[in-house]
Amino acid sequence: MDQLTTAMVEERNVQSAMGFYADDAVIVTPDAGEVRGREGIADYWRHLIDAFPDSHYEPISKHEAGNAAIDEGWLEGTNTAPLSLPTGETVPATGRPIKVRSCDVATVENGKIKEHHLYFDQMEFLGQLGLGPES
Repeated sequence: MDQLTTAMVEERNVQSAMGFYADDAVIVTPDAGEVRGREGIADYWRHLIDAFPDSHYEPISKHEAGNAAIDEGWLEGTNTAPLSLPTGETVPATGRPIKVRSCDVATVENGKIKEHHLYFDQMEFLGQLGLGPES
């Protein structure tokens, strides 16, 4: 998880990050639902990085046991590019900052992420962007 976070948030290198996922990996998110395979996962991450190019991650806690890794932290950034909503609509950049608490749970097989579940409060996220109720 540390290497994935470095590739995604610090280096903003989606291609490098995909090397940490199995070919048939699955990622499950509150906003996109279930996304299968490296190509789809790369598209999901690319969209997020593009929408929040100054994003950074502040870890709160990290846990590893067996083949599972759990990271909890804050995702912060400013929305400076269009953002796709769960409805499929795209909204223009809001220019607003976000700070959203998140939790990632990854299952690893043969050194690659096989399943990756992301948890964050979607209403809080949209509220901070001015696209839903303020939180």
